[in-house]
Amino acid sequence: MDHTTIVSVPGTPLPRNSTTATRGHVVSSRMQYRSRPVSVAVDPVSLVISECIAITSAIQKHARSPHSSVSAILGGSPNLIQLVPPTGGPSSVSRSRSKSSAGVDTDGANDLATNRWGLRGKKGKSLADNPLISGFGRLRQELAGVKDIHRFDSLVLLYPFLQIIQAKGTAAPVTVLALRAIQKFLAYGFVAPVSPRFALAMQSLSAAITHCQFDISDPAQEEVSVCDMMGRGLTICSRPRFSEVLRRTAEASMVRMVQIIFEDLKHLEVEAGEESEALDRQTMGDMGSCCWGGEGGGGEVGERVEAVGEEVVTTEKTALIETSATAEPRPSSSSEKASSTTETAAVGEQGRPSTSSATEISSESFDLRPYSLPSVRELFRVLVSFLDPHDRRHPDQMRVMALRIIHVALEVAGPSIARHPALAAIAEDQLCCYLFQLVRSDNMAVLQEALIVASTLLSTCRHVLKLQQELYLSYLVACLHPAVEIPREPGIDPSLYSGIPQSPKLVKPPPSQQGSGRSTPVPVKDRQKLGLEGGARKPDARQAMVENIGVLARMPTFMVDLFVNYDCDEDRADLCEDMIGLLSRNALPDSATWSTTSVPPLCLDALLRFIQYIAERLDQTPETEGYPDPEVLREKRRRKKLIIKGANKFNENPKGGLAYLQEKGIIADARDPVCVAKFLAGTTRVNKKQLGEFLTKRGNEAILDAFMDQFDFAGKRVDEALRMMLGTFRLPGEAPLIERVVVSFSAKYFESEPEEVADKDSVYILSYAIIMLNTDQHNPTIKNEARMNHTAFARNLRGVNGGKDFSPEYVQEIFNAISTNEIILPSEHDNKHAFDYAWKELLLKSDSAGSLVLCDTNIYDADMFATTWNAIVSCLFFVFMSATDDTVYARVITGFDECARIATKYGNSEALDEIIYRLSYISTLSSEAMSNTTLNTEVQAGENSVMVSELAVKFGRDVRPQLATLVLFRVVTGSEHVIKKSWKHIIRIWLNLFVNSLIPPFFSTEADKLSLPPIPLQPPSQVIDRGAKQNETGFFSAFTSYISSYAADDPPEPSDEELESTLCTVDCVNQCHMGDVFANVSSLPSHSLEALVDSLLAQIPEDNGSTVITVKAENIPPSTNGQKPRQTTAVYDPGLVYILEFCTVLALRDETTIEVLGKRVVEAIQEILRDVPRYHPVLIERATFYLFNLLQASYDFDYVRVPILLHTVSSFPKDTLIKTSGLVLRGLKLCIEKPCPLRNEIMTSPDFWVILQTLATNKDSAPVVFEILESGVNSTPPAIMADNYEASLALLNEFASMASVGAVAEQQNDRKVGKGRKVVKKQEKPSENKVVERGVRALEGIYKLTGRIPGLMRQSHLESNEAWSAYWLPIFQALTTQCTNPCREIRHLAFTSLQRSLLSPELTSSDHEEWTAIFGQVLFPLILRLLKPEVFSSDRDGMSETRVQAASLLSKVFLQYLVILSEWEGMLDLWLKIIEIMDRLMNSGQGDSLEEAVPENLKNVLLIMASNGYLVPPSKNPEREELWNETWKRIDRFLPGLRADLALDVPEEVPVAATEEQQPTAPPQGEEGKVEGA
Repeated sequence: MDHTTIVSVPGTPLPRNSTTATRGHVVSSRMQYRSRPVSVAVDPVSLVISECIAITSAIQKHARSPHSSVSAILGGSPNLIQLVPPTGGPSSVSRSRSKSSAGVDTDGANDLATNRWGLRGKKGKSLADNPLISGFGRLRQELAGVKDIHRFDSLVLLYPFLQIIQAKGTAAPVTVLALRAIQKFLAYGFVAPVSPRFALAMQSLSAAITHCQFDISDPAQEEVSVCDMMGRGLTICSRPRFSEVLRRTAEASMVRMVQIIFEDLKHLEVEAGEESEALDRQTMGDMGSCCWGGEGGGGEVGERVEAVGEEVVTTEKTALIETSATAEPRPSSSSEKASSTTETAAVGEQGRPSTSSATEISSESFDLRPYSLPSVRELFRVLVSFLDPHDRRHPDQMRVMALRIIHVALEVAGPSIARHPALAAIAEDQLCCYLFQLVRSDNMAVLQEALIVASTLLSTCRHVLKLQQELYLSYLVACLHPAVEIPREPGIDPSLYSGIPQSPKLVKPPPSQQGSGRSTPVPVKDRQKLGLEGGARKPDARQAMVENIGVLARMPTFMVDLFVNYDCDEDRADLCEDMIGLLSRNALPDSATWSTTSVPPLCLDALLRFIQYIAERLDQTPETEGYPDPEVLREKRRRKKLIIKGANKFNENPKGGLAYLQEKGIIADARDPVCVAKFLAGTTRVNKKQLGEFLTKRGNEAILDAFMDQFDFAGKRVDEALRMMLGTFRLPGEAPLIERVVVSFSAKYFESEPEEVADKDSVYILSYAIIMLNTDQHNPTIKNEARMNHTAFARNLRGVNGGKDFSPEYVQEIFNAISTNEIILPSEHDNKHAFDYAWKELLLKSDSAGSLVLCDTNIYDADMFATTWNAIVSCLFFVFMSATDDTVYARVITGFDECARIATKYGNSEALDEIIYRLSYISTLSSEAMSNTTLNTEVQAGENSVMVSELAVKFGRDVRPQLATLVLFRVVTGSEHVIKKSWKHIIRIWLNLFVNSLIPPFFSTEADKLSLPPIPLQPPSQVIDRGAKQNETGFFSAFTSYISSYAADDPPEPSDEELESTLCTVDCVNQCHMGDVFANVSSLPSHSLEALVDSLLAQIPEDNGSTVITVKAENIPPSTNGQKPRQTTAVYDPGLVYILEFCTVLALRDETTIEVLGKRVVEAIQEILRDVPRYHPVLIERATFYLFNLLQASYDFDYVRVPILLHTVSSFPKDTLIKTSGLVLRGLKLCIEKPCPLRNEIMTSPDFWVILQTLATNKDSAPVVFEILESGVNSTPPAIMADNYEASLALLNEFASMASVGAVAEQQNDRKVGKGRKVVKKQEKPSENKVVERGVRALEGIYKLTGRIPGLMRQSHLESNEAWSAYWLPIFQALTTQCTNPCREIRHLAFTSLQRSLLSPELTSSDHEEWTAIFGQVLFPLILRLLKPEVFSSDRDGMSETRVQAASLLSKVFLQYLVILSEWEGMLDLWLKIIEIMDRLMNSGQGDSLEEAVPENLKNVLLIMASNGYLVPPSKNPEREELWNETWKRIDRFLPGLRADLALDVPEEVPVAATEEQQPTAPPQGEEGKVEGA
C-alpha cells in the first residue's frame, strides 16, 4: 500500500493554549503543542485494520531467514517502559563492539534476539507463531465493536506497531510501513491527548523510535526514516557511512526537537512566574539526578559517537519519565524508579498491555512535564562540549552539526538561557570560549556556523556577555580592517574622504619581547593562529565575518549598546567607533580586492542601516528612566581621551605623562604615590615594560609599595600571587631591580597571613626561587635534561621557611604550576595557555565589568553620531563618486539625507557642513571659477525661453551631479539654522546658477525691502526663436543657419542635445525648490544669519581683476555685426551685486539683524566704494543705494558715518555719478523723507548739495534732485537751516534758470498768433514743460524761504548786518537773476516774488546799512541787466514790459521806505542814482511804453516827496537845498518839461488834495497789482 497522506512528523507539538477540559480529561497546557488533527473521510477503525493487514503481508513477503528460531525471538518480553538500559554509562560490551554495529546495546534482561521471525523451520513452527504477526491479530480482535477510536486505549493501539519498529533485523520496508502507520494515527488524531494512557503511549513511542532498527542491506530504503530522538540523531549525524540525505534528515529532526525543548523553557518561566529564582535553586539541586554518561576515556571517533548516542538516550529517558500524581515538587530518582515499576506491572503476561490496565493507570495520573530545566541544561552542556576545538575526538563535521543545533536553541530561547544562571554560566564560559576559538578556524564550514552562532548568541544574550562581546568584536575588527591606504581617485581631493580611519583605534603597538627569558620573540603569525591578533583571512572568511557583523548591525540598538557600554567606558575599547570605521573602510570598492565583491555592498548596507535606525529614532520621545545620564557618559568619554593621551605620554616619558594627567585632573596629585599607583594599577593602557622600569626605578619605592597595595593576595599560594602581580607589568632583567620588586611583594604578601609561610623573608626566598624556576623551566636555550626537577627545587628550599621546610605538597603544587604554565605577560604566551589565561582573566573581570546596558532609547544618538559621522559621510562620498549602479546612488543619497536630518536634529553644524560640502563638490556647481557666459544663447519658443549655457549643458548631461544637487537642497531646506561654514558652497552654487539665468535672486521678493529692478545679467550672445524656425527643417536650412552664424561671427545655434541637457538642468533646479531655502533664511534668528552673511562677504574677491563677465556699456547699443564692442567700462560681476544685495536684505530685516549684521555689511560695501574706478557703475550704483538703506536703518548704531558716505559719493567721477544717479538719489531721498536727525545731518552736509548740484544738470536725474530739494524746502519742521540755506537757494535758483528753455515755445507761439497785443497772454500756467514747471516751483520755493529768514537771523550768531547779507541778499539776488530769465512765466513770477519780498515789513531794520543794499545790490543791478542788449534780445516782446515793471518797482520801493531813507545820510546819493537809472531807462531806445512809464513813475515820486517835505525849494526849507538842486539838475537833462509841469517851486499852486493823495507810505494793493500787470 502506498500511504501518501503524511501531514506531520511524530512528536510534533500541540499549540500552547490554556488548559482545556475535553471528555473529562485535563490536558496540561505544556502538552498542547500540536495543531488540530486532520479529519478523515473513511472509518478510523477500518483504516487501522487496513494498516494491520498491510504490515502483516509485508512481514510474510520479506521473511527470508530460515535460521530464525522462535525461542531466540521470544528470549524475553520487551518492557514497554524500560526499553533502554538504566541510567548510567554504556556497558563494556558496547564499547568493544565493532564499528559496524548499528544497534544500541541493552542489558541482558531486555535483549531481543537478532531475528524474531517465526518461520516454519525444521521443527515445524508456522508463521502465525511469530509474536509480531500475532500482535496484529490480537489488536484486530480488540478493535471489534469499537465505535469511537478516540476512546480506545492508545498504548494497545500502538503496541504491535512499536514491536515492529524496535525489533532487530526487521526489513526496512516493514519498518517504514509501521512508521507511516503511526504517523497517520497521530496526524488523524486516532492517538490524541484525550486518548486513554496517552502519556504512557508517547513514552513507549519515544523509546521504540530511539531503538528503531533497520536491515541495512538496502541503504536506499534506510534513508526514508526520520529519527526524532537526540541520541539516535547524534549517532546518525556523525557517522560518515550513512548517506548525506539521512544525516541531514536526522539533523532536521534534532533541530525540531531542540526547538520544542527550548520553547518549553520559556513556558517553564511562565509557569514559575515570580518563583523563577526558586526554579533555578531547584535546578541546581536536581542537577545531579540528570547527568549524561561518562565523557571521559579515549577511543576512536566512532566509539565516542556511539557513547554519545547512548548518553542522549539515557538523558531522554530521565527527562521524559517524570511522573507525579500530585502538585508536590518533582520526585527524586528513586520515586521515578518506583513509578516505572508500577507501570511495568501493568503489562500483561506476554509483554503487551491489557485494556483493563487503562482504568488503573490513565493519563489523568500524569502531570505531563516532559522537559525540566535540568534536562535542558544537560542537553545544552553536552551540545556545547562538542565545540571544544582541542578535543580531537570531535570531528569538524560533528562541530558543525552541534553549532547548527545550538543556533536553533539560541534562536528559540536565547533570552531565557541568559536569564537562568545554570544555562547562562555555560553560555558565558564554555560556549563563548569554544566559539571564539572556532571563529579562527580555517575550515569554512566551521567558521560560517561559528559566526552564525556567535551573532545569534550576542543578539539574544549580549547583556550578560559584555567582555565576551568585546573580545569577539575586537577580533573581527582586527581581522577585517585592511592595512592598506585608500587608493587615490583621480579628480577627488583626498581630504574629502580623510574621515575614513586607516586603522582601528583598538590596535595596540606590538609588545616588546625582551627580558622574558626567551631568546626570540613570538612571531606575529603564531599569535594570530592563537587568536590573539587579527590576521589576514581568506576572502571567503572575510565575507562570512562581514555578513556576521551585518547580522548584528541589523539590530536597531546594537551600535548604541556598543557606544554606551564600551566607547563611554574608560577601561574598554571604542568598539562603536571602530566598528563604524571598519564598515566605512570596507565599504569602499577596493576592499573587494582582498575579500569578495560582496563585501563592499554588505558593509555599505550595514553602515546605512546604522544611520537609518538613528533617523527612525529622531521623532521618538526620549526615554531616560533606567539609563545612564548622557552627561555622565560625555564626561567619561572626555576622561577616557585624556587617559589614553596621558598613557601614551607616560609610555614615552613617565614623568611628563603623570604631569599631564595631573594637569587634566585624572590624577589628583602626581607626587602622591597612592594616587599614581591607583592609576597605574587601574589602567591597561600603559606599556608593561615601561611600567616595570618605572616601578623599579630608584626613588620610586613608595610608588612600588603603593602599587603592591592594590593587590589582594588573600587565600592565594605564593606562585599564584606572584603570577597575579607579574601579569600587570614586565619584570626587569637586572638583579637589583628584581630584588626591589620581590622585597615589596614579600612584605605585601605576608600581610595577607598565608598558612604555609613563616615570615616575609621566607616569602622573599620562595619568590626568588619561583622566578628562577620559571626561567629554568621555560628558557628555550636550556636542554630538557639540564632542567631542574622537583627534587632539586625542593632541595633548594630546605630550611628557608623560618628555619623549617615547606610542606612537600606545597612545594609540589608550586613546581607543577610553574613547570606546566609559565609566568609571563599574557600578551607573550605562544601556546594554548595564552588563550586560556586571557579567558580566565576575562571571566574574573566579568563581575566587576557588570552587565551590558541595553539602550532602547535615542538619548545617546547625538553623541554617537558626533563620534561617527565623519567616517560615514566620507565613505558615502567616496562610494557615490566611484559608483556606477543606480541602486548604490539611491541608497547613498538616502544616507546623506538621513545624516543631514540627524545633524540638523541634534544641532551638529560640523557634520552638516561636511555633508553639504561633499554634496556641493559632487554637484560640480560650487566651483570657485564661474563658467564662461559669453556664449550664452537664449532660445525662445512661443512665450517660453531658456538660456543655453556651458554650465547648463554640462550639468544636464550627468545624472550624478543632478542627484547630488537635489539631495543637497533637500538637506539644506529646514536645516538653515544649523549650517555654519558650508554656506560658502551653497552661495557658490547660487551664484553660478544666477549668472547663467537658471535662478532668480529669490531674496528680491523679500517684502519689497529695496524695491530694486532685477540685477542685470550678461546679455545673451544671440536670441534664437525656435517657434519661428520650427517649419524650417532639412539639411539646407541647417547649413544656411550655420553659414550665416559663421559669417556674423556668432556662436552656432545650440543643438537639440544641448537644449535637452539645458532643459534637464532647468527641471533639476526647479525640483530643488531653492525658494523655500530663502523663505526659511528670511525667518532665521539673527545669530544664525551671521554665518550666512560672513560666507557671503567672504565671496567678495580681493582682486577683481579676474572677474569673468564683461557687460556692454549701458550707453553703447548692442553690436549688430556680432562683434564684441570695445570695453569702455570696468568689468561687471553680477555675482558681486548678488552678494551685496543679499547681505543688505538680510541685514535690513529687523532691528536685531541691523545690530548684529549691519556693521560687517557696511564695511564690505564701503570697501568697494573706496575704489570706484575698479568697479562697474552698475555695482557702484546699487552698492551706494544699499549703503544709504543701511544708513537709514542703522543710524542709531553709527555704523555709517554720514559725512564720509556723502563725501565718498560726491567724490565719484562726474560720469560715474551721473550713471549711478538713479539709485544714489533714491537712497538720499529714502534717508531724508522723514524729519529726523539723519535728515538734518545729511541736508546740512556740503557734499549733499554738491551731489544735488552735480546731478541737477542731468535731465534724467533732475526731477529726483528737485523732488529732494522741494521736500527739504517745504518740509515741516523745516529742513533748510543756516548751514544749508545758501546751498539750497543756489540750487533752487539753478532750477529756475533751467526753465529758460520755455522761452522758445513762448516765442514760437508769439510768431504764430502775430503781433497783436490782445493775444499776448499766457498759454498755460503751470507750463506743460516739466523743466519750466520745476522752475516755477523753484521760484515758489525761493519766495517761501523768505518766511524762514527772520527765524534764521535770530538763530544766527552773526552780526545783524552780516546776517542780513547772508539771508536776505541771496534771495534778492536769485530773484533778480530770474527777473531776466528769457521765459516770461518764470520772469513774471520772479518779479512778483521780488516785489513782495522787497515790500515785506520784515525787510527793514534799525540799521540802514543792511537793507538799503536792496537798491545798490538788487534793484540797480536788475535794471542795468535789463538794459543790456543780450538780455533784451532774449525776449524782445516781453523784456520791454519787464523794464517798465522794473522802473515802477524801483519807484514803489523808494516811496515805501522814503520816511526811513530820509533819516539816512546816504539818501541824496541813493536818490540821485535812481534819477540816473530813470534817465538810462528813458534813453534805452525801447519805445513809447517805457518813455511813458518812466515820467509817470518819476512824477509820482516827486509829488510824494514834495508833499512830505523832502523835495521842496530852498525858500521853504534851506536844509533840502542840495536835494532840490541836484534833483532838478539831473531831471532836466532828460525831462526838461517835467519841472514846469509839476510847478513844485510855486507853493500856492500845489493843490492840497493832491498832496494828501500822495501821503501813503506804501501804495495800495490795487496799485501794486497795477504795477504787476503793467
